[in-house]
Amino acid sequence: MKPPKLKDDCFSLPPGVDWTPVDDALVRLRERLRCVVGEEEIAVARAGGRVLSKAVHAGRSNPAVPNSAVDGYGFAFAALTTGVQNLPLVVGRAAAGQPFAGQVPGGSAVRILTGAQVPGGVDTVILQEDVTVNKGAIAFHSGLKQGANTRKAGEDVKAGDKLFGDGHRLRPTDLALISATGVSHVPVRKALRVGVLSTGDELRSAGEAADDAQVFDANRPMLLEILKRWDHEAVDLGHVSDDLDKLRDRFNSAVKDVDAIITSGGASAGDEDHVSALLRNEGFIQNWRIALKPGRPLALGQWLNVPVFGLPGNPVAAFVCTLLFARPALAVLSGAVWPTADGFQVPAAFEKSKKPGRREYLRARVSGDGQIEVFASEGSGRISGLSWADGLVELGDHAQEIRTGDLVKYLPYGSFGL
Repeated sequence: MKPPKLKDDCFSLPPGVDWTPVDDALVRLRERLRCVVGEEEIAVARAGGRVLSKAVHAGRSNPAVPNSAVDGYGFAFAALTTGVQNLPLVVGRAAAGQPFAGQVPGGSAVRILTGAQVPGGVDTVILQEDVTVNKGAIAFHSGLKQGANTRKAGEDVKAGDKLFGDGHRLRPTDLALISATGVSHVPVRKALRVGVLSTGDELRSAGEAADDAQVFDANRPMLLEILKRWDHEAVDLGHVSDDLDKLRDRFNSAVKDVDAIITSGGASAGDEDHVSALLRNEGFIQNWRIALKPGRPLALGQWLNVPVFGLPGNPVAAFVCTLLFARPALAVLSGAVWPTADGFQVPAAFEKSKKPGRREYLRARVSGDGQIEVFASEGSGRISGLSWADGLVELGDHAQEIRTGDLVKYLPYGSFGL
């Protein structure tokens, strides 16, 4: 037998193999997915991270009434003259939650505190630091504008305004706005339950005995934590050896408790890639060879109508594929809108000659001088690079010659919700 010549690039495209560009894979994925979870109504206080199933509208205006933006004194602007102003104070004051009873006569002023409803007869407030108070009267210089230091009713939002639409995932700041308009409960999607399963005879969990031929499972702890950060309900499905019967049993038991399954390892087409084999023979699968580094093999299938995402076993490749493909896919399954990661153009602190044909993601971080440096090794076995980095540099499908100072697209981990 005559062996083939070795290739310098292990990602070179085999003859006759259809490789799927990253963007095409994302389009196909988006077209085939839909929400798989039901609805419920819950208190706003418990709604952080949940996805709205219907639009939410303001229960009342914010502010509900005109109020003061400062501690000071209120009066009618029309009563002012030029030069130094002297206005007598009426008896009483306006405080937040304790409005002034009555009307303030023109040419008089009233003590008013921050957040207090503006009394009748008042349309302007002056800061207390700009006023001299003596014997029941105030003095100050003219120059204020009408309406100064006041907030109009509904200047933030008006009653009935649409606050957030169907598919919006609620953030802490969103809860503040919803609550400020008096809304106490919101319609949301039930949390998406995502199971994480590791496969492979070589795997052991940290703390277990392991010989030198075995490796500790890095993917499952990482993926479970990522799912929590994305506000899904992460379900640990444990580890299964390379045994079709055991894998089938684990899938059968898992689908009773989860809405989607993520596996790592066994997603390619080798002799021990049992995830692909089981889905191909007894479920449904599409093996996508993504024109991507790191990554490449991605298995998308179903087991008893539950979506299964088969990730590469390598932790770096599993991480990148999770951010690029699992994140938007799981968002749609949870009822949310398809998310995109926003990148920034940043000067490179590195040089690289990139070949055409694949999109590449380099582990990267921002240096002290505002440039992007990349991890010393591109080897996907270097897990330490994931922790060293605070984001990824994205290099397009085409060939590139990158020199120090050239602008490159940087995607911080935060743009992926981490």
